[in-house]
Amino acid sequence: MSTEDFDYELPERLIAQTPLKMRSASKLLVLDKDTGVIEHKVFTDIKSYLKKGDVLVLNNTKVIPARLIGEKIDTRAVIELLLLKDLGDNTWECLSKPFKRLHVGTKIKFGDSLIAEVMEKKEDGMVTVKLIYDGILMEILEQLGQMPLPPYIHEQLKEKDRYQTVYAKVLGSSAAPTAGLHFTKELLDEIKKMGVIITYVTLHVGLGTFRPVMVSNVKEHVMHSEYYEVSEETTNILNQAKKDERRIIAVGTTSTRTLESVMSKYHTFKAVKENTNIFIYPGYKFQAIDCLITNFHLPKSTLIMLVSAFAGKDKIMKAYNEAIKLEYRFFSFGDAMFIKCEK
Repeated sequence: MSTEDFDYELPERLIAQTPLKMRSASKLLVLDKDTGVIEHKVFTDIKSYLKKGDVLVLNNTKVIPARLIGEKIDTRAVIELLLLKDLGDNTWECLSKPFKRLHVGTKIKFGDSLIAEVMEKKEDGMVTVKLIYDGILMEILEQLGQMPLPPYIHEQLKEKDRYQTVYAKVLGSSAAPTAGLHFTKELLDEIKKMGVIITYVTLHVGLGTFRPVMVSNVKEHVMHSEYYEVSEETTNILNQAKKDERRIIAVGTTSTRTLESVMSKYHTFKAVKENTNIFIYPGYKFQAIDCLITNFHLPKSTLIMLVSAFAGKDKIMKAYNEAIKLEYRFFSFGDAMFIKCEK
């Protein structure tokens, strides 16, 4: 299976640079997983595709201001770090730039309150650093850090909370679970009143989600692991839904990877706190989810491979081509897709 199979041409003007004024005003492409039939709606129409007893699973991770720009203490060379994964004991896995300027023992100063010492130099720009500071790290990051917007977004984000879901709760993510950005509190309340059960998982988005596929053979790509949690309450809700043959609808590829990680490992839903490096591409047999709400993903990415595994590559490529013709907005601040099926 070639990475090139998941490529498509996207006009640059369709890459959404800013969020819409109203979160739920985005377009919604509805793709029938079984028939391939496509409908064009707006996101608030998602209510008409949900029904009493459905379980909607959201990723409640919260993005930290993970992008830090500082300077080497010895040479004052400018260094950028992107905090990706908390390894415990104030040690973090990071992406660094420029990578070649860093060595084990290098110290980088960020303002007057934070120093990072390089403990290990890996590959592909990855380093492990020890953070040295006084006080509360998240408060320091709020002062010194920037929101880690993807590199294809060139506009300044005017409101930080627009790169957070309205239900973001658990700090630790290096990127937003963008399918959830379309929901407002009001829309979620309306969905609850319909009898849809809303529950949460946590997956802290890191390099595993947004790292590009650099190999030509899909099967040779290695995912970096990401931390996730599933609570006892969510576990009980999901297992009951499976027993009752009710639909489980994942909001986003991160929620999908969380649920499929648990189900593929334990063959049931289970309360866990662990890491996953699950890589879902065509040929994968889904065990956890029935429907998926997602955004439009980058060409040749692990995310377009996941949705292709779920709905079929030909159906996904047809839907993407139609979205391009109708000038949908793509990627993080772009429009949404609902891949539906009946039960």
